[in-house]
Amino acid sequence: MNATALSHASVLLNEAITGLNIKKNGIYVDATFGRGGHSKAILHCLSENGRLIAFDRDISAVEHAKKNFNDRRFSIFHCEFSRMYETLQRANLHEKIDGILMDIGVSSPQIDNAERGFSFMHDGPLDMRMDQTQGQSAAEWLNSADEPDIAWVLKTFGEEKFSKRIAKAIVDYRLHSPLKNTLELVEVIVGAIPVKDKHKHPATRSFQAIRIFINTELQELEKALGTCASLLCGGGRLAVISFHSLEDRIVKRFFKSKSQGKKLPLGLPVLQEEIDKGKEYRLIGKAIKASDVEIAQNPRARSAVLRVAEKL
Repeated sequence: MNATALSHASVLLNEAITGLNIKKNGIYVDATFGRGGHSKAILHCLSENGRLIAFDRDISAVEHAKKNFNDRRFSIFHCEFSRMYETLQRANLHEKIDGILMDIGVSSPQIDNAERGFSFMHDGPLDMRMDQTQGQSAAEWLNSADEPDIAWVLKTFGEEKFSKRIAKAIVDYRLHSPLKNTLELVEVIVGAIPVKDKHKHPATRSFQAIRIFINTELQELEKALGTCASLLCGGGRLAVISFHSLEDRIVKRFFKSKSQGKKLPLGLPVLQEEIDKGKEYRLIGKAIKASDVEIAQNPRARSAVLRVAEKL
């Protein structure tokens, strides 16, 4: 069965399933459940003795899973995927996982629901929290942060070249009225940018930056990557789909550092086994991007990159 038939919205679905090299009786982890497109495809590949454990920090995703995934092989936990190590270790699954899939970033249901505050195209509360049960909303932060801190976030996580102008405009705006809604913020950003990009909405970078900051997304990714080797069995696969350069850079550097082994000065008379110390993974193929066909069907796949590695 073609995995695409299971969910048209899951980016690089067939490629991710192929990369995981699924064993029918294996134990797999969907670290970012979303609406379960990847989970459905994984379950389809498993026998009745296989097992899939999912994680999501978004309570609405967890509720969706409990309502729609009535399968004894499946279980889901409401927490950040950076905490999956603790959960799986308590279940005595240390070094027993055959594959882990991470689909990083905001999900389509989160973007499409204006009430979540992720979209700059539709008006809604300026929230942006992936887990609405805890933490500071985007509005709370933007209405209290110092101007240099706002500029730093926009520059660092959004690579926004007009970060200082936008930060000043935000601080000026809130002197008269606190920011509450997404389109208010969009109006402030658009007014602050002197030169518009023909191919990108003026608020794209700023919304990305604020969302990443509010949800500590890059820290979550780095922490999660660092625990996978302790969870995977020998030959287990780690497949990561990222959607922008900051995420992909972290994944690429991680895979490179963990697949190269111990760095030693050139010219030393050492055995190959000494050089290989510290290697945790071998890379599986090259980075994979969405096909033109998939991008035509789902424009959000345009920036997606899949990288796969296998634990030694």
